[in-house]
Amino acid sequence: MAVDGRFFRAGTRKFHAKGCTYGPFAPNDAGEPYPSRERARADFKLLRQLGANVIRVYHPPPLWLLNMAGEEGLKVFIDIPWRKHTCWLDDPVAVREAREAVERAVRDARGHLAVFAFSVVNELPPDIVRWYGAERVEEFIDSLVEAGKAIDPTRLFTFANYPPTEFLRPKQLDFFCFNVYLHDQRAFENYLSRLQILSGDKPLMLGEFGIDSFREGAQHQAEILSWHVEAVFRSGLAGTILFAFTDDWFTGGYQIENWAFGLVDRARQPKPAFEAVREKFVQAPHFALAVSGAPPRVSVVVASYNGGRTLRACLESLTKLNYPNYEVILVDDGSTDGSPEIAAQFPSIRYIRQENWGLSYARNAGILAATGDIVAFTDSDCRADEDWLYYLVGDLLKTNAAGIGGPNYLPPEDNWIAAAVSVSPGTPCHVLLDDRTAEHIPGCNMAFWKWALEAIGGFDPIFRKAGDDVDVCWRLMQRGWKIAFSPAAFVWHYRRCTARAYLNQQRGYGEAEALLRNKHPEYFNSLGASIWHGVIYSTAREGIQINRPIIYHGVFGSALFQTLYTPRPSGVFSLLTSIEYHALVTFPLAVLALLVPSLWPLPLAAFLTSVVASGIAAYQADLPKKNRRFWSRPLVGLLYFLQPIVRGAERYEGRLRRHSSPLAALAREKTSPAAIQHVGQDAEFQLWSEDGTDRLQLLDALFRQLKRDGWRHRCGGAYDPWDLEVYGERWSKTRVQTASENHGGDKRLIRVRLSHRWPLIACVTFAAFTGLDVLLLAVLRKFTPYHLAYLLLLLIPLASHLINRRAQRLQRLVGTLIASVASNLGFVSVPPGGKPAAAPPRPAANPQPGAA
Repeated sequence: MAVDGRFFRAGTRKFHAKGCTYGPFAPNDAGEPYPSRERARADFKLLRQLGANVIRVYHPPPLWLLNMAGEEGLKVFIDIPWRKHTCWLDDPVAVREAREAVERAVRDARGHLAVFAFSVVNELPPDIVRWYGAERVEEFIDSLVEAGKAIDPTRLFTFANYPPTEFLRPKQLDFFCFNVYLHDQRAFENYLSRLQILSGDKPLMLGEFGIDSFREGAQHQAEILSWHVEAVFRSGLAGTILFAFTDDWFTGGYQIENWAFGLVDRARQPKPAFEAVREKFVQAPHFALAVSGAPPRVSVVVASYNGGRTLRACLESLTKLNYPNYEVILVDDGSTDGSPEIAAQFPSIRYIRQENWGLSYARNAGILAATGDIVAFTDSDCRADEDWLYYLVGDLLKTNAAGIGGPNYLPPEDNWIAAAVSVSPGTPCHVLLDDRTAEHIPGCNMAFWKWALEAIGGFDPIFRKAGDDVDVCWRLMQRGWKIAFSPAAFVWHYRRCTARAYLNQQRGYGEAEALLRNKHPEYFNSLGASIWHGVIYSTAREGIQINRPIIYHGVFGSALFQTLYTPRPSGVFSLLTSIEYHALVTFPLAVLALLVPSLWPLPLAAFLTSVVASGIAAYQADLPKKNRRFWSRPLVGLLYFLQPIVRGAERYEGRLRRHSSPLAALAREKTSPAAIQHVGQDAEFQLWSEDGTDRLQLLDALFRQLKRDGWRHRCGGAYDPWDLEVYGERWSKTRVQTASENHGGDKRLIRVRLSHRWPLIACVTFAAFTGLDVLLLAVLRKFTPYHLAYLLLLLIPLASHLINRRAQRLQRLVGTLIASVASNLGFVSVPPGGKPAAAPPRPAANPQPGAA
């Protein structure tokens, strides 16, 4: 038995755990907490009729029971009991007994083919966990797992958690196991979504779920267990174990008489729940998709450029998907390697070859060729799980979303460099607004309804290397559509196998960020970094974790669901390693040290501060243990140091190359401008309407015209005192603010104010120029008369004047645009303090604003 992404695998086949708890029972003749051998044999045959393949036992089983389970085709999930209900960490004897219990149980069953996995502890008391703190308890659980693996390294280990200690996340577990008793279907499915996110890239299975037919009734038990099994497998869990097989239950030295959780009674007579579960176990794990008629056809598009190294593995995986109606389209974006020869080996895959026009163009070619209702995308450096489409489409059909995505994981066969890259910043990841809704899904694992892609015009061809997935997600959300997330629909993503390849990838991402910032400035801060409203789920930390996580325990530690809240990484790290930090701090101090050698410790300290911050981030990185080398963390630290510099440099280069004011605006400037009155650095003018057209209509028309002309712009937020922000050349931006006066009836006077601001790049350039000017002054005054040297200071206001002139130029362009849009809406420009005697009639036709 092995772990394979979010699932288990027995040999080459996936293994979905479908089981029941078994026992404990009153001691048999040998004093074992199991029934007689005859009774056990009959029970196992009944379990096979149920469709079960796993039993969970709460005591290490004798060898005869393991042999019998194997003969009947059952796997045994073994709990290892020890004194968990005492404060064991204060008692060296209890600690030793717990470790010895694990070692003894694993040694006795070592190598047995019937063993499914070991649970080193079941349901730790939450108050005792709170007493010691989560970190100490996690370390102890990890030590038990390591003790077991030292004896049998091939065996799977976990611990059975439950909601009161949900926050415990030991690192050495092979899979997560939760005991959950929620009998409300909607609450149960919501909690499964939460647990799927918490389990990360490891399988999740339920270790106990049951309902007492003694109190709830046998029919109600059957109904709940029926939807439970279906919900578990539709949600993509690796399996479930029902509590219990039989009402015969002996614990704490007593036979339990007043509970009846079994699928069969004490005499082994099946209850209604037995048949209900059997029907679901037969169908599991693949239930019919929630759609009337045939499942929707899916077109899987793979855009590839020189992806020969991993292309064969990608295409092989796509020919083995467990989905009844799909096609695969490979778009070769002008590859110069052996990709055509590899594609020829897969005749069932449609092959399209084009010139090297870029990623977005290739994906659009795939959309154009697609015959499916849904278009799914992955990359040539990915290998899809065989159930990828089943979960991706299944979860999409359960929502009203326009698209959906899933996670991507590091393949187990990748090397230690790829493992280091996977925990370095900037790798593909998803951003979630909640457990089911995404803000961004990576391009290597996403699917959309074809009509949604056609509605937004597909992918923007300006994104040749990256950024196209972000742009599509933002444009869909701007239309009011949602992006869903499916945690079980995963692909294996081969990371860059060299540091150079990783840095080249980051250069591409930096270029894409510059394009995205030009197109969607509202999603970026002043430093050019993207602003996400959701939580970034990545194997890499986006900074240094300074504040400790907080655990919600409830009053007196009594909460049934105790949750871990992890604070966001410190933003100080992003500043200390950013290219702006080196440009504004490290480099100027280095220049100053060249002029004044005694100041050399200052640039050295600035540089080392960034190095130390990168080292701390590397220390906190969660490197996979099996791919960890002694030089792994130094490599991760180096990548943390270089990544923001490389990516930031490419981002700034892209911003410097960007298009300035649109040509349509320059042509429109030749027409009559608005009657602008300058008030300090602001410009104001007024618009008069007698037909009731209000300022919101004006702003809406202005927004649409800005988009048609190709202006970079963004709308003001709920807390901004301005309505629109328009970006012109790299040295200026203008904010538009409006106010409306009601003059009776339909008469409106709209006041418009244009305020110019310096963008970040103008501020940085001016600060650098000023600093350099002052340094030159300090040097030249030693060789020239001081009054001549001080003439250099005149360059500072001159630079400021030149930047302000560019800002005023943008104000005029924006003012002319507003006047043109307003004229098409029937407004008349009036001088400040005045209004026309009568407004001209509104045009009969309604031409496009700004049209010639």
